[in-house]
Amino acid sequence: MQDSTRYEELKRTLHATPKTWLITGVAGFIGSNLLETLLTLNQRVVGLDNFATGHRHNLAAAVDDASQSDGWTGRPRSELESLFHFIEGDIRDLDTCRQAMTWQHGDTRIPVDYLLHQAALGSVPRSIDDPITTNQANIDGYLNMLVAARDAKVSRFVYAASSSTYGDHPDLPKIEDRIGNPLSPYAVTKVVNELYADVFARTYGFRSIGLRYFNIFGKRQDPNGAYAAVIPKWIDAMIANQPVYINGDGETSRDFCYIANTIQANLLAATTENPDATNQVYNVAVGDRTTLNDLCGFLLKHLAEAYPHLNDYKPIYREFRAGDVRHSLADIGKAVRLLGYAPSYRIDAGLKESMAWYVAHLDPA
Repeated sequence: MQDSTRYEELKRTLHATPKTWLITGVAGFIGSNLLETLLTLNQRVVGLDNFATGHRHNLAAAVDDASQSDGWTGRPRSELESLFHFIEGDIRDLDTCRQAMTWQHGDTRIPVDYLLHQAALGSVPRSIDDPITTNQANIDGYLNMLVAARDAKVSRFVYAASSSTYGDHPDLPKIEDRIGNPLSPYAVTKVVNELYADVFARTYGFRSIGLRYFNIFGKRQDPNGAYAAVIPKWIDAMIANQPVYINGDGETSRDFCYIANTIQANLLAATTENPDATNQVYNVAVGDRTTLNDLCGFLLKHLAEAYPHLNDYKPIYREFRAGDVRHSLADIGKAVRLLGYAPSYRIDAGLKESMAWYVAHLDPA
């Protein structure tokens, strides 16, 4: 798959005419990758994070990786670092959200043009274990960001929605205007996010775009903890010759989306000048259906040469997990048509691209 012409044009435009961006959840997996890309494009970035699930080392890594990009080779690192203004704070505090609406460097203060709202407590199991904290972060915190962005007259509010919104709706592929009943407290919070965005559009004329992420993966994805995403968690287990557990029969399927595709969707959504494209939600995926059995096979293929113990490796099957959707496959036609989205990586290419990072960071040797 090839990068979209619109996205390539956008990157050239941004590099020539820098804007000011706010990324919430900037120390997380997706947030730090967005930070790296924007710094590579010479953009001013405000970052907000409370480190509930993000990590300081992700911020350092994002700056390091950006400094090694073609655009920054030979330029002072201090110049790049000066573009990034970080605020340690919690989106559940409205004053902190308001503070984050301005980029600061020395005596310079510049208002935020675009807001990429990634901060949330993810994970279906976490929300089942602790629905109150999930609600506080994902609904109360989200509403604070909406209010602060509206009052600051931010040009575009792009927020991380979720494929969990489709709930028990049986149709495949998933189409944006057909959703079912949510299957977890986490899914409820993501449905409410979309409702609030719609109300703010109708009531205040505030423009937003929701991106329903489908199983994003890539570098800086945390393999640790009870709620780790499946790809880094499985790679970590395989390298260590520990069991990989598959919930159910392994024929549960997902639409896995490499992080580069997600970054593209965020930047296109934030900057689109198509009036029909705003106040919408979009699937962010590839449009491919991969079973957990297939995923296990892909990972073993990429790892077996370096780790011979995986040649005879077999996963362990166990009961289905509460709250899980059986199948998920996205229709990305709306994003292609209105945003110019053109995902450049399918799952195998994304795994190949990111495997060196996974191995370097997950192999204790």
